[in-house]
Amino acid sequence: MQFKIGDWVVHPTHGTGQIVNIEKKQFSEKTPRLYYEVVLPKLITLWIPIEAQLASGLRPVTALNELDHYRDLLRSPSVPLTVNHQQRRLELASRLKPGSFQGMCEVVRDLTVSGWHKPLGLSDTATLQKTRQSLYLEWATSASVPLIEAIKEIDSLLLTTRPTPAPKPIGLIVLSP
Repeated sequence: MQFKIGDWVVHPTHGTGQIVNIEKKQFSEKTPRLYYEVVLPKLITLWIPIEAQLASGLRPVTALNELDHYRDLLRSPSVPLTVNHQQRRLELASRLKPGSFQGMCEVVRDLTVSGWHKPLGLSDTATLQKTRQSLYLEWATSASVPLIEAIKEIDSLLLTTRPTPAPKPIGLIVLSP
């Protein structure tokens, strides 16, 4: 897919940004190549070779009309995560590696639900925070809403799957014969 200046794109490692320029540059190669200049939040700039965009995983931001599918996904039951932390870390990394929006939604849902049952370790917490930030930003960009609105919507969707705790007894009545 060929992108143009002004397009919003997602890099699997660096997240959501906007193409601000297409420029011929020469870095380490012998001949100049065409690059997308992608500006990310916090004014980080990526230079991605046009002919390597597929290899880099660069993709368009998720379309607005696809968000209903992802709303359903975030409300759906989670997939239990493996107990072994090393294996779990590898599984989560492999789900996130392609950089798909679906993968981000699934990982955020599954880690969030897992954290409701048992506190997450440092690695899982870091993965959840990074993935959640990427999800929030792409959602806000796709829906053309402020970031805070995307955060509220995603968090409320996740909360719909949280089980309500059983009511605690107010007092105990002991009857003796």
